[in-house]
Amino acid sequence: MSTVYNVNKGINKPLEFKGLKAQYILYLGAGLVALLLVFAVLYMTGVSPYLCIAIVCGCGGVLITRMYALSHKYGEYGLMKKLAEKQLPDAVCGRSRKCFRALRHHK
Repeated sequence: MSTVYNVNKGINKPLEFKGLKAQYILYLGAGLVALLLVFAVLYMTGVSPYLCIAIVCGCGGVLITRMYALSHKYGEYGLMKKLAEKQLPDAVCGRSRKCFRALRHHK
């Protein structure tokens, strides 16, 4: 028989499925598809099926635990904010006063 999973979503609340919030569901899905492709490539290259399963299950376990940890640590948008924060410069260097003088005369 089929199983029905509830996806909790209230008004102005993030999509949540089994404790994963918002974009982490997408990251987990993409990671699982990548693991499926890794399994297919390993199997077609002649690696033992048991070794393929062990590698993919190990990486899958790490992927799932990492996604849950990131979801609980950063929440809905925290990871994107953390990644965007790395792109900000540490300091802004102004080599001349010309830009500030232009502001003073510009009204």
